[in-house]
Amino acid sequence: MSPRSQELSEFEYGLIVSNNAFSRWVVHCMSAAGLRELTPLDVLVLHHVNHRARDKRLSDICFIMNVEDTHLINYSLKKLQGLDVVVSRRSGKEVTYATTAQGRLYLERYREIREACLISALKADDSLNKQIGDLAVLLRVLSGVYDQAARAAASL
Repeated sequence: MSPRSQELSEFEYGLIVSNNAFSRWVVHCMSAAGLRELTPLDVLVLHHVNHRARDKRLSDICFIMNVEDTHLINYSLKKLQGLDVVVSRRSGKEVTYATTAQGRLYLERYREIREACLISALKADDSLNKQIGDLAVLLRVLSGVYDQAARAAASL
C-alpha cells in the first residue's frame, strides 16, 4: 500500500476483483446466449464491432478499447470470423469489420440475458444510476492517468 494514497491502493484492489468478476460475467453471459469458448476479449470485440451498426477498422477497435497490441484484437477478429459472427470487408486498402446477422442474434440474446440476470439483480434506482454514471466518468479519468503513468514508466 502506498502511504501517500491508501485509497488508490484500495481502488486498484477493487479494480482487480471487479475486472475478474466482469470477465467471468461476460464469458458466462455469452455462453448462455449460445457462443461458447470465447475469451473476455473476444466477447468485448464482438460487442464493439456491433456498436452503432457501423463497420469498424482494426485501428479504431484498438483505439476505442485502449488495446495497444493489434495482434490481440486481430486474433479475436479471426476467431469471430471463423464462428461466422463477424465478417470483413475490403474497401480499397482498408479492411473493415461488421457483425453478421447471426452475430447480431447472439448479441440480442446476450442483451436479454443481461437484462434478466444483471440489470434485474442490480435493482438500480435514479440515485444508484447517477452513482454508476459518476463512477464511469471517474474510471475514464483514471484510465487516462494510468496511461500517462505507463508512458512515463516506459521511458525510465
